[in-house]
Amino acid sequence: MALSNSDTISTAPITNLVSFHNGACGPVYLYISGETSGPSRFSNLQTGIIQILMQATNGLGVILENRYYGESYPFKTSTTDELLFLTTNQTIADNAYFAQNAVFPGINGSLTAPSTPWIVYGGSLAGLQTALTIKVYGDVLYGGIAASAPISVPVGYPEWYNPIQKYAPQDCTRINKIIDNFDLLIASNQTKAIKEFKALFGFEALTDHRDFAAAIADPIGNPGFYKSNTWQELNWNSTYGPRDFFYFCGNVSSIDAPEEITQVDYALANYTNGEPWTGLGSYANYIKKYTRQLCPSGDYNSNECWGTQNASAWADVTNSVTRSYLYTSCIEQGAYIDAPKEGPTLLSRVVDTSYEQQWCTWAFPPGHSNSIPPGPDVEAYNGFGGFNFSADRLAFIDGDQDVWNGLCYHSEFAPPRTVSTDLHPELLITGAGHHWDSYGILDVEAEPQFIREAHLWEIKTVKKWLRDFAGWKKSRKI
Repeated sequence: MALSNSDTISTAPITNLVSFHNGACGPVYLYISGETSGPSRFSNLQTGIIQILMQATNGLGVILENRYYGESYPFKTSTTDELLFLTTNQTIADNAYFAQNAVFPGINGSLTAPSTPWIVYGGSLAGLQTALTIKVYGDVLYGGIAASAPISVPVGYPEWYNPIQKYAPQDCTRINKIIDNFDLLIASNQTKAIKEFKALFGFEALTDHRDFAAAIADPIGNPGFYKSNTWQELNWNSTYGPRDFFYFCGNVSSIDAPEEITQVDYALANYTNGEPWTGLGSYANYIKKYTRQLCPSGDYNSNECWGTQNASAWADVTNSVTRSYLYTSCIEQGAYIDAPKEGPTLLSRVVDTSYEQQWCTWAFPPGHSNSIPPGPDVEAYNGFGGFNFSADRLAFIDGDQDVWNGLCYHSEFAPPRTVSTDLHPELLITGAGHHWDSYGILDVEAEPQFIREAHLWEIKTVKKWLRDFAGWKKSRKI
């Protein structure tokens, strides 16, 4: 192989600048694209958080594409050996290297770090990468804003569904009882009833109960690579997040469903002492009418749809976002979405962490120079502090209704957050989802109040840091 662990992979930057005065400019904002291509983050550079910060501080913005995504694959395929260099430590080293060596077309003079203040921003996986970049390379990159950053990860993460249980329309969570009843059929091995239940949704072809469970959870969110716009895809700006989840809930809880739909609630009542499965007809009808259409081939048991038990399909080494993200999950990120062992659940309890771990085994067989661990080495993330993660000029910003917030700085499992300081600022956005602060509309004052105030807080936070930059440089004799 041509690379060693000390080599830097060529990654693709995308730049945009706001204004310059007398040949001088403000900071450079480095947007980490994370688990997607650079161009797919371009709206955040044009109208979102980077644009907002650039305008406020006369800065320059650049997106850096993550290695093994978009145009930044070092190899033509992604075998287990070729994926050896896709680690978080390698990725954050790219960030520091880029900041120290970047050359911007049309810009006279050097804007490299640490002589110029570089502020890093990332959301989700990129939020974690942002936090680690500042933690490890804080002598190079001056500050960072980590949005919805998973700083403390378990192997299994059933808490993904907690915000949905708490904040979704409560008549929608009647699905909990339907899942309870299905799980009772599984536990008592009611083969005939299980087949009838699957047929109601039009998913008889899904012979693996876990695949079926994931398929009917698709509009909510499931352990795989779901096809629907779920709770996670909701956004304060409908341009970036459709309302499909609420359409789904409205259908499941409809009081105007026709009789042929509501009668389905009684189809399996003989297995529950005559008690109807309230909402089953509407739930099954939505899945048949809308969710199944997301698989145009109609081959529901294929890997391109909801079937996951084809080992050779997982072993396809073609470069793809799915394969790169799965590899990261398998080796260090974990956080496999599974069902809770106790309490209400929107996902059948047949789904546990072994479901996703099997994909890892099939997808990444041992190579000559690399093999994946038997389970994710979550200490690769957690070893930097977990919920006690801290670094100077690192801001944490989260949404209280984010499905991933259980892994973030403001997690319900983290210590109470009561003090925000200039060096260690933090903000929890009321009513917000997954890194909602990333998005903007080119008019901060016209935004919904909690998003507006979050953006104003981010501007204020960065401006405070920039006032101290000269002293920081002097203390380091830069």
